Order: sequence, then C-alpha cells, then structure tokens
Amino acid sequence: MLYAGFMSTLLPPFPQPQEPVDKPQLLEVGSGAGEPCLRADAARNRARLLEAATRLIAEHGAAGVTMEAVAAEAGVGKGTVFRRFGDRTGLLTALLDHSARNLQADFLGGPPPLGPGAPPVDRLRAFGVAVLYRTAEQLDLQLAAQPDAARRYAHPSVRALRTHVTVLLRQTLPDADCELLAQTLMAYLDPALINHLTRQCGMPMERLEKGWLDLVDRVTRAET
Repeated sequence: MLYAGFMSTLLPPFPQPQEPVDKPQLLEVGSGAGEPCLRADAARNRARLLEAATRLIAEHGAAGVTMEAVAAEAGVGKGTVFRRFGDRTGLLTALLDHSARNLQADFLGGPPPLGPGAPPVDRLRAFGVAVLYRTAEQLDLQLAAQPDAARRYAHPSVRALRTHVTVLLRQTLPDADCELLAQTLMAYLDPALINHLTRQCGMPMERLEKGWLDLVDRVTRAET
C-alpha cells in the first residue's frame, strides 16, 4: 500500500543516538538555538522574512533565495536577515520547520503505523516512506538547505531522524549494531540520492517506496 499522502527533513535535535528516548515528546522547532521564545515584534519580523522567502521560491525556485533577495522582497536591510537566520542555509532550514513539525508530531504521537502503537518494523517502513515523499515534494529546498559535508551527519535535523530509526531498530534487533544500521538506512533517504534516482535516472517514487520496504525487511529479517 502506498503512503503517497505523507510529506519530509528538518527536525530539532534529539539526544545522541547512544541515549535514545523511547517516550514520545514533541520538541520545539523553528526559533533556532538560543531563542526558544521570540518577542512579539521579532516573531512578526521572522514571519515576514519567511513569507518573502516563500514567495521567492514560488517564483524562482530555491536558487532564487539569497539573503539579499529576501531582504529586498521583505523591504528590510540585509543585516536583518543575517541577524535572524545567520546564513542562507539557516534561512532555508527555517522554511522547512512547518513540515518538520508535522512529521515529528506524526512519528512521535500520531496514529500508527507511523506513530506509536504499531510494531517497530511497521513503524520503520512507514517512517521511510513518509520521509521519501516529503523530500520529493520539497526536493529543491531540501537540496539547497543541506549542510556542508563537514556538518551533514552531525546536523541536529539528521541526528533527530537517525535517533528515531535507531530506537526502532533496537526494539527489533537488540543484539545488532543499530547505530551503524541506522546510518545505512538513512543513506537511502538522502535528498541528493533521491534527486539522482528520480530526476537523473527517471525512477518513479513507487519504485523507491518498494525499495525502502524491501531494504527494511532485509535489514530487520522481517518475515514477508
């Protein structure tokens, strides 16, 4: 059964993989480290900048989103954009917060099989499909918002997803090296790979979905 309605990555930090959290809790997204609660005027300015960036993406794609362009679109100085988001990656990452919060809420407390209540293997299958379709729907933005190579695997958003996968694997394969297995599974969901397979190789999303389900079953030795 296809999960085409699911949407994809960027989430706030979970604890490190060696200390996974089994109890679901919705974590804060969007305000960034060091500013958990913005003043009302700062929150309005942030929303105004994100709206301007969203318009630019709709008109020109992610490539059209620069700090200068967002400042001009929002009618503010360039320094305001840099102070709020730090750099272009920070700005693009902030644009993904809304869908990130929705995905997080779904896998931490939503209905099964993505949320609690289903067997861990079923949850792992649903999680990967959800990330696949979310990434495909926001692919240009996902690619543009990826951290550089030195930060990619340590980035809080990547760590959050990997921690969730590690928890599900430990519930299924308690004697395995689940941290390394989680890295292997997450590599399948990398936006750059999805871009290559769908746009350069012409593979349909249905094939990627079936491939994910097959990979999960092989890794977890699930009976089919």
